[in-house]
Amino acid sequence: MKLLRFGPKGREKPGILDKQGVVRDLSGAIDDITPATLAAGAIAKARKIDPETLPKVSARTRIGPCVGNVRHFIAIGLNYVDHAKETNSPIPKEPIIFSKAPSCIVGPNDDVVIPPGSKKTDWEVELAVIIGRGGYQIDEKKALSHVAGYAVCHDVSEREHQLERGGTWIKGKGSPTFGPLGPWLVTRDEIKDTQNLDMFLDVNGKRMQSGSTKTMIFAVPHLVSYLSRFMLLEAGDVITTGTPPGVGMGLKPKPRFLKGGETVRLGIEGLGEQTQKVVKFKKKK
Repeated sequence: MKLLRFGPKGREKPGILDKQGVVRDLSGAIDDITPATLAAGAIAKARKIDPETLPKVSARTRIGPCVGNVRHFIAIGLNYVDHAKETNSPIPKEPIIFSKAPSCIVGPNDDVVIPPGSKKTDWEVELAVIIGRGGYQIDEKKALSHVAGYAVCHDVSEREHQLERGGTWIKGKGSPTFGPLGPWLVTRDEIKDTQNLDMFLDVNGKRMQSGSTKTMIFAVPHLVSYLSRFMLLEAGDVITTGTPPGVGMGLKPKPRFLKGGETVRLGIEGLGEQTQKVVKFKKKK
């Protein structure tokens, strides 16, 4: 099942994709796709409904982030062997955890905005895990039972802010629009093996990232269990799990970064695609 949210920013409604790929309006059955509704059983309610009986949504309608009102946006750093190597970083012995500001989450096709003064805005295609049932000290063998589903995440990153300004990585990870999420929340039952998904990212039509979740250092069940050792995971939490090689920072002989004017397209097998225009920040008058 593929769930989504559609409509203007801040006024999204819940939807479901039918077998023909048409978006159907779920708002008559569930209020939204949020931490509160996921905890209250929104996925189970949606399963009981035949999408063909629901109103169609125009194909021109904006698709929003597949989960709304996210409280915790947790990220895993250097979780792909080949990405760690391209950045000349040691292979982590334990997952590297940092946060992205939930306010950076936007729709999958919304613009990505370059922060003021940015010199090193970079791209990262990632598999996101959406928690459906909270827990603390979760057994790794039972970890997937706490997962609602999966989505494509673009972990946009400003490398100077992340790595050269002191403090923690969140400085380069939380600017507005730095977390396109979706188009869909694909329920857990549709993805048979999270560790065997092809993924890609193009900049202006040129393939920059081409990888697979096969090269993840720490698999999804381990990440869910590991995070729950240090925090209470809650329904609606988003965990973005790292990126394969091909980021701008790691390009040889010279790094390449987003300046504004580019089109970025990315996707993951079974989870859909995103397309964003990259624009420069303009201060509102």
